[in-house]
Amino acid sequence: MAKKKRLRLIAEMARKVRAYRELKSRPRESQKYALDHETMRRPLTGKMLPVLAWQDVRRESRLFSLLAGMRLFGVGRMFTRKSWLEDHNEPSFWQITKVKVDYTAENMDHGKAWGQILLIIFFFFSGKKESEMKEVDKVMYHDWRLIPKHMEHESSTLLCALSTSLPSCSTNQCPLLVISNITVSY
Repeated sequence: MAKKKRLRLIAEMARKVRAYRELKSRPRESQKYALDHETMRRPLTGKMLPVLAWQDVRRESRLFSLLAGMRLFGVGRMFTRKSWLEDHNEPSFWQITKVKVDYTAENMDHGKAWGQILLIIFFFFSGKKESEMKEVDKVMYHDWRLIPKHMEHESSTLLCALSTSLPSCSTNQCPLLVISNITVSY
């Protein structure tokens, strides 16, 4: 005869409680990425930011610092990063489609944002742009910039013109389109 397996319900429940308490005691993103601007140190870890980042921290903003001051937290607006403008010839933007703000953070400058990357490379399926929403990464970096409304309008009209001029294609043979005639200067 096979041995009957002993149920250890209390031990299993204790394990779940310990895991839950560990999860709740973990520092939030707002605590993890907080920064003392006088000493350029993170209060939680005590680590100092690299010296090359100090200038960006003083001049540029984090994404949620920009979003917190906007209507509907900037949903529908376009943002870019300073490092993208320096590294690539083609401009690239994030168009924000969804924002989840950490309301416990001071000044509401932390959370998660989702959007679409626009104007580097487009994949067209049957003449339509693929609309895949992704989480915006590196939101805590101090190099985000808001794209002015008139430039948003220019890029959206260019995108509409290009999508109507391209022929339909099957999913196996979709052309890559690199846009390089829009310039962004700050």
